Amino acid sequence: MKKLFVVAVVSLGTLTGFAQEAEAAEAVGATEMVAQDEYSEIEISALPEAVTNALAKDHPEATISKAYVNKKEQFKLEVAHQDGTSATLFADKKGNWIEE
Repeated sequence: MKKLFVVAVVSLGTLTGFAQEAEAAEAVGATEMVAQDEYSEIEISALPEAVTNALAKDHPEATISKAYVNKKEQFKLEVAHQDGTSATLFADKKGNWIEE
């Protein structure tokens, strides 16, 4: 009977540990989603000329697939390269590249 009780306690403790990890993972996912939502999608034609000029100068083989902007007027560009690869680039409104 003692063994059955010990097994039940250990099993319950293990399940509780997994539940806590799942809750922590959900919380991290929510944080990541908020960070992603900082940018709002815009029309490519709404990009500042300085940003499009910087892309043409520094990445002439790239075409913009999607464009986003945040409250700081920083732009997130999803670009496709001629070789089939894609990348995400970040620039300020003056066309300076920034690291994210």
